[in-house]
Amino acid sequence: MYDIKALYEAESIPDAVRLLQEHPEAQIIAGGSDVLVQIREGKRAGAELVSIYGIDEMRGVCLDGEGAIRIGSLTSFSHIAASPVIREHIPVLGEAVSLVGGPQIRNIGTIGGNTCNGVTSADSASTLFAWDAEVELTGPEGIRRIPIREFYIRAGKVDLKPAELQTAILIPKKAYEGYHGNYIKYAMREAMDIANLGCSVNVSLTGDKKTIRDVRIAYGVAGPIPMRAETAEKTARGREVNPETVKAFARAVLEDIHPRDSWRAAKAFREHIAVEMAKRALTTSITLAGGEIRE
Repeated sequence: MYDIKALYEAESIPDAVRLLQEHPEAQIIAGGSDVLVQIREGKRAGAELVSIYGIDEMRGVCLDGEGAIRIGSLTSFSHIAASPVIREHIPVLGEAVSLVGGPQIRNIGTIGGNTCNGVTSADSASTLFAWDAEVELTGPEGIRRIPIREFYIRAGKVDLKPAELQTAILIPKKAYEGYHGNYIKYAMREAMDIANLGCSVNVSLTGDKKTIRDVRIAYGVAGPIPMRAETAEKTARGREVNPETVKAFARAVLEDIHPRDSWRAAKAFREHIAVEMAKRALTTSITLAGGEIRE
């Protein structure tokens, strides 16, 4: 059923790096919700695998010494959604990963696997982009951290060097403190479906709740990789909270996104719903932040 040449089980992060050095053609497997399916389909026939599933130090959600939210790359979607840290500081991430697949997938699938696939439709990716997340990578030369926007290179390709693995995702305190967010996924079905478009927005308001101090918006499936709509962000930043600002923000996303025609949805349709999703996600985020949009 599964055409696997060899399976090596890493006991620690250094052990995983060593195994990847000794077997340069080997591929990393964590939960296996993608890798095993691809092997079964023949796409990775005869693969050598390095399993990192047993490395418990790569699991869990916590606040580090600098107040950043640290999510171990082996943390399952279910555990992220249930995490008190996530619920208190960035509940929208828990809401986003709760839309991945079904319960079985959310119990076994990991946020590291979801992002390392490099696909634009990953439900966690656009939300992490909107939170200015950083990726922690560990390899033979030690640990490096890069913005998640630099981690994605092209469709299906991420910045993983030889014998390197993703060990954590971090959201700096300055990126989440004072912000509230909303994620919207559009798919043909309400469950067990890949997004035709995903939109994540978070906003920070001034003390009187009448002005947008800062806003971030990111999309999935609006281009070959997840992406921020920076023109829209600049359009709304510093403006009064009112319907005109929301509309201008939503229209401006068309300056940045690059959806394509596919059998799942036409480009024109994706552009249409991208504007509507931006409008709804910003409106909800403003409400969550304590603001009020009056007609």
